[in-house]
Amino acid sequence: MKLSEKKRKFRLFLSIIMIMLLLVLSLLSGCDKDLFSPAGTVTDIDGNIYEVIKIGTQSWFGENLKTTKYNDGSVIPYVNDGFLWTYLTTDAFSYYDGSETNQYTYGNLYNWYAVNTGKLCPTGWHVPSSAEWEVLEDFLGGSYDAGGRLKEEGTSHWDEPNYGAINSSGFSALPAGTFSIVWLSGDLSVFEGIGYFTDFWSSSEADPQTAYVKYLSSDNHVLESGYDLKFSGLSVRCLKDN
Repeated sequence: MKLSEKKRKFRLFLSIIMIMLLLVLSLLSGCDKDLFSPAGTVTDIDGNIYEVIKIGTQSWFGENLKTTKYNDGSVIPYVNDGFLWTYLTTDAFSYYDGSETNQYTYGNLYNWYAVNTGKLCPTGWHVPSSAEWEVLEDFLGGSYDAGGRLKEEGTSHWDEPNYGAINSSGFSALPAGTFSIVWLSGDLSVFEGIGYFTDFWSSSEADPQTAYVKYLSSDNHVLESGYDLKFSGLSVRCLKDN
């Protein structure tokens, strides 16, 4: 009887431990999924409507910018020729492979000269600086984990493995690719990377030829930092003015 009683108590102890572990995991999971809150919508000058999400102290667009006009109504030049694009020193936009379906899903690809006008986002919004991207990164646990918390889950848009993607920020980053030079293409910009990676502009200049960017890929859950040539076509997320 004594042995049986000890076994019963031991099993009860194990059950309590398991319940506690499950509760802790549940709480941790819940915290990771509660990193944002819906904050209404905003409409750009073209009539595109964007969900707004609040992440920490910042309010972001929940998808990539699609506008073809600046917030003063002036038209952003459209360029789809890789050679012409590479030698631009003025503002322009394009969309991946010239496909309107890609434009609808992934948004437009803008060069930094368009970003630098200060008129790309709707009034009351702006393209985030490198420092403002860092605020988001820090809130999401640092660069190593932030990527997974920013990427849309699954492989509906991302190529496998879309490693670590949990989208607990609500940012729903998609693999929009870029319009820029790659090492095989010489002096001709090409569309590449859709499904595999995405790059986001900051408004911060690195040097006369480049500006700072953030990028994500399917292969990891890291929010990477770097810089790209100003004529490159990258995605844009708008951040609400303080």
